[in-house]
Amino acid sequence: MAIAQEPSAQAPASLSSQSRAGCRLALAVLCVPLLIVSLDNTVLNVALPTLVRRLHASDSELQWIVDSYVLVFGGLMLVSGSLADRIGRKRTFLAGLLLFAACSVWAALSGSSGMLIAARASMGVGATLIMPATLAIITNIFTDPGERQRALGIWSGTTGAGVALGPIVGGLLLAHFAWGSIFLINVPIALLGFAFAIPLVPDSRNVDAKRPDFAGSVLSVLGLGLVLWGVIEAPVHGWTSAEVLGTGCGGLGVLAAFVAWEARSSHPMLRLEFFRRRAFSAATSSTGMMMFGLMGTLFVLTQFLQFQLGYSALQAGVRMLPAAGSIALIAPFSPIFVRRLGTKLTVGLGLALVAAGLLQISGATSAWTYVDTLAGTIMLGVGAGFVMPAAVGSLMGTLPLEHTGVGSATNGSFINIGGALGVAIIGSVMATRYQHDVSASLAGHPVPPAVHDAVLGSLGEALAVAGHVGGAAGAGIAMAARSAFMSGMDLALTVGGGAVLAGAILALAVLPMRTQPPSRKG
Repeated sequence: MAIAQEPSAQAPASLSSQSRAGCRLALAVLCVPLLIVSLDNTVLNVALPTLVRRLHASDSELQWIVDSYVLVFGGLMLVSGSLADRIGRKRTFLAGLLLFAACSVWAALSGSSGMLIAARASMGVGATLIMPATLAIITNIFTDPGERQRALGIWSGTTGAGVALGPIVGGLLLAHFAWGSIFLINVPIALLGFAFAIPLVPDSRNVDAKRPDFAGSVLSVLGLGLVLWGVIEAPVHGWTSAEVLGTGCGGLGVLAAFVAWEARSSHPMLRLEFFRRRAFSAATSSTGMMMFGLMGTLFVLTQFLQFQLGYSALQAGVRMLPAAGSIALIAPFSPIFVRRLGTKLTVGLGLALVAAGLLQISGATSAWTYVDTLAGTIMLGVGAGFVMPAAVGSLMGTLPLEHTGVGSATNGSFINIGGALGVAIIGSVMATRYQHDVSASLAGHPVPPAVHDAVLGSLGEALAVAGHVGGAAGAGIAMAARSAFMSGMDLALTVGGGAVLAGAILALAVLPMRTQPPSRKG
C-alpha cells in the first residue's frame, strides 16, 4: 500500500480506493500486535503466585506489577494519539513495536519486584504508541460506515480477546518455560508485525495537528499515579491514614489541574469539547467501566483458581477460556445488535451482563468448585463482547476524520484507566478484608511478628508459611488465610459489580440510541 498523508479533513483518496483485500491484510497486520499489547494487561495474572514465590512480592507489589503497565499505557495514550496525528500513524505504530519488543526483554530478565515494575512501565510506553495508531489507521482505511463498524468489531474483539486470553497464554508458557517467557513471546510477534507493516499498512496524518501536549501528559500520569498509589497502598497504611488521604487528594488535585490546563491549552491532547457529545462521553465511560470489571475480576479470579482450588498456572489459564471465547465470539456480531437494538441498549445490556457476572462470582464460598464460577465467567465475557465494539463505534462515529488519532487515544486511555482502577480498587478491597479477617483469626495466638507480617502480605505467602510451620499450627494458619481470602474476594467483587451496574444505568440514561456519522469538519 502506498503511504498517504491527509491533506485536509477528508480521508485521503489513496486510502479510500484501496482494495478490500488490501484493507483486510492491513487490518490483520494491525490486529496481531494489538493482541499482544492487550494480552499483556492480564498475562501476568496466572504468574502472580510464581512471583510471590520467586520475587517474594506482596499484594501491593503484585498490584503495582500489573498496574504500572496499565498506568503508563493509559496515561500517555492521549499524547501518543496527538503524536500519531502529527508525525504519522504508521511511523508511531512502528516505533511502538520496536520499543515494546526491547522492553519485553528487560521485563523477562528482571530479578526483583522493583525492576519488574520499572520494565512493565517501560513496556507501557511502547504499547501506548501502538494502540491509538491502530484504531486511527483502521478508521481512515475503512471509510464506508458499515465496513468501518465491522472492522471496529474485529479490532474490539482482538482487544477484548487479548485481555481474556492473557491467563491462558501465560499458563501455557509457565507450564513449559521460566516465568520470563511470558514477556519474551512478545519479541518475535512485534518484529514480524514491524516487517509486515512496512509494505502492507498505509500511513496517514493530520497536517493541521498541533504539537503534542507534554505538560498535560505529565499532569495526567502524575495525577493518576498518585490516586492509584493511594488506593493500592490503603490496605498497608489504612484507608483513613494521612499518607493515603493526602496522596489521593493530591492526585485528584493534579487531575483537576490537568483538566484546567487542557481547557486553556492551545494544543490540548484531551479535547474537552468532544465530551459534550453524549455518544462520545457516555461511550468512553462505558468502555472504562467494562474494563474495570473485567480486569479486576481476572486479577482476583486467577488467584482463587490457583491458591484456593489448587490449579496450576496452565490449568487456571485454561479455565479462563470461557471468558476469552465469549468475547471473541460475541464481539464481531455486536454490530448486528447495534443495528437492531441501537447503541444504548447494546452497551447497557453488555454492562449489565458484566455486573451480573461479578455479582454471581461474589457469592463464592470455600465449598465452591470451578463449575460454580462458570456462569459468571461467561456473563463477563459476553458482556464485554457486547460493550467494546458498540461503544468504540459510538465514540469514533462522532469524530471528524482528522481527529481519529486523538479520539482513539482518548478511548484507549479510558480502557486502560478503567482496568487500572479495577485492579487497584477490587484488589485493595480484597486485601483490606483479607488482612482484617486474618488478624482477627490470629489474635491471641502466639505468632511471631515475622510470621504475622508474611501472612498479612498475601494468601500465597500465608500458605508458604503454613507449609513451613506444619502441624496443627500450620493447618490453622492456612485455614484462616483461605477463609479471609474468600471473604475479601466476595466483598471486592460485590463492590465491583455494583460499580459496573451503576455504569450500565448511566449508559442507558445518557447514550443516544443511534450514532450520527462522522462529520468532515472538526
